[in-house]
Amino acid sequence: MHLPRGKTSVKTFLPFCLALSLTLAVETAAAQQGASNGEWPAYNGDLGSTQYSALGQIDSGNLDRVGVAWQWSSPDNALAAEDERLSTGAFKGTPIMADGVLYVRTSLSLVVAVDAATGEELWSFDPKSYEAGRPTNLAFNTRGVARWSDGQEAKIFVATGDAHLWALDADTGEPDPGFGGGGRIDLLEGLRRSFDRRTYQVMSPPLVIDDVVIVGSSVSDGPRNMTAPPGDVRAFDVRTGRQRWIFHTVPQVGEFGYETWENGSAEYTGNTNVWTVMSADPELGYVYLPIGTPTNDWYGGHRVGDNLFGESLVAVEAATGERVWHFQMVHHGLWDYDLPAAPTLLDAVVDGVPRRLVVQVTKQGFAFVFDRVTGEPIWPIVELPVPQSTAPGETTSPTQPFPTRPPAFERQGITMDDLIDFTPELRAEAAQTLAEVDYSGLYSPPSLKGVFALPGWFGGANWHGAAADPQTGLIYVPSHTSPIMIQLVEPNPDRSDFRYVRGGGRAATGPQRLPLVKPPYARLTAIDLKTGEHAWQVPLGDGPRRRLIEMGVPDPGPLGSLPYTGPLLTETLLFIGHDGARNRTEGGPALLALDKATGRTIDEIELPSRPTGTPITYMLGGRQYLVVAVSGGQGAGLVALRLPD
Repeated sequence: MHLPRGKTSVKTFLPFCLALSLTLAVETAAAQQGASNGEWPAYNGDLGSTQYSALGQIDSGNLDRVGVAWQWSSPDNALAAEDERLSTGAFKGTPIMADGVLYVRTSLSLVVAVDAATGEELWSFDPKSYEAGRPTNLAFNTRGVARWSDGQEAKIFVATGDAHLWALDADTGEPDPGFGGGGRIDLLEGLRRSFDRRTYQVMSPPLVIDDVVIVGSSVSDGPRNMTAPPGDVRAFDVRTGRQRWIFHTVPQVGEFGYETWENGSAEYTGNTNVWTVMSADPELGYVYLPIGTPTNDWYGGHRVGDNLFGESLVAVEAATGERVWHFQMVHHGLWDYDLPAAPTLLDAVVDGVPRRLVVQVTKQGFAFVFDRVTGEPIWPIVELPVPQSTAPGETTSPTQPFPTRPPAFERQGITMDDLIDFTPELRAEAAQTLAEVDYSGLYSPPSLKGVFALPGWFGGANWHGAAADPQTGLIYVPSHTSPIMIQLVEPNPDRSDFRYVRGGGRAATGPQRLPLVKPPYARLTAIDLKTGEHAWQVPLGDGPRRRLIEMGVPDPGPLGSLPYTGPLLTETLLFIGHDGARNRTEGGPALLALDKATGRTIDEIELPSRPTGTPITYMLGGRQYLVVAVSGGQGAGLVALRLPD
């Protein structure tokens, strides 16, 4: 349990010997083994978010024979054709699979059941949440659903873009009349204050553990006022919908951490929400909450202090919501470095000792590794001095936590040595761009002049998260090198009570539409959690390779680029979707199959459209399937791949 400067605090004290015995008990305890029984029952495969399945029918010897088994078209396509206001961006849905049925949430928050063998639509449920208008932040941007079953009945839970939690019969798609009011709960009810519904939605799937369903939220990243919707996390009874507990992500009077919000700022500050996917350890009964940035993302003069539990990983009891331990990755956050991905749970032997681990990857390119029972860092995390703000009224933290292991998996901070240098002319133009703003290392605070931040708000790591191999103790992290320029400006006082807001947040582009810094611009890193070292790192995608060749630069090889999907691990392979067709020297949308021991691309399975959701795998009728969400010319949908008959 950590205070803002990493000191140990005890909420419910576990004597050291008991904590140690729990840690060592991992040798005989059941480890996190990924998706089980050939299914994919949770968004990331299992509640530990390993994105792993031990299936191995599709392997390096038969990848060239894998082809499309079926395609399913999302009902969003027809709705958007009738009303252009319902047009959506990339379909990021990742289905779950149980009992031979796929369940998926569409971008417009419909829930659809699909036969996992044939792609036939079995039922669909339309909550018509889009009638409330385009949701905040990324609009119609959704991830998935959760499933609960007691062996007698099964339910599908979905939290929608208009902030309602629905419980549906898994067989029919009908709302459960015993849950809430007619099968749904209004998630705006029961929070600490009222606010405009348009500033609050839910993108990510709920988490179901035992008899509770737990829900986070997505709160507007562009607030006008210091008082904003609270990002509190809540749990509801899976049968009745009754609220079981609430965890205040901004502590209230008398709660642990309240003193880290000075001048009463805990009373009005909002956001500090869990917008991404949560993870859980059913054996321990713990849920792990990756929490985001307080209001607002770039200026904190109105919320002086370290601001717990902003940008913290918090372990709570699933049954009660009581805090067990926490660690704050960013003190007094000013960079939109909210925790973007599900914490990854796995067991590994570290320095000869069996450990139960939880790994949190971050936008700034760190992998923080903890004992998931006690919250103690596996390797030391040190507080180091960081640049201080020059913005009037701002009080930045003098230090920030830096892991000693593993090494950062992404470039951090910008110097002249980092600038693009394929030709002297390109480097000179990049140097001129850099000279126009402030820049230095990681955690350079936003300024009135403008500052380059690397990584930017897209990472580093992002919502795609990491995949973990419980057999080898390796995790695999896709990341993006994306510097941005941040400038603080004074808002219109008639519309905002902030002293400063973001004014110049934009991508830090380089000369001639090329990136500002050296490649790679996207990468895939394998981290060995037995040692805390990188096993390998490879560029992910071609990047501006074609353009450089056209400019007369010798072929630089793959440079890395967006867009990519989250990773999927199987017995011998690592799959990740990638498009980047406009940059490639050849090829188009594909599911890349990599050797997970080396990162070498073995094959590219051609896809009919751009992959936009994290792929899954399952076994049905003796056949292994790979399924991935796609978007593009044919509309949004799912594509299933398998070996031929």
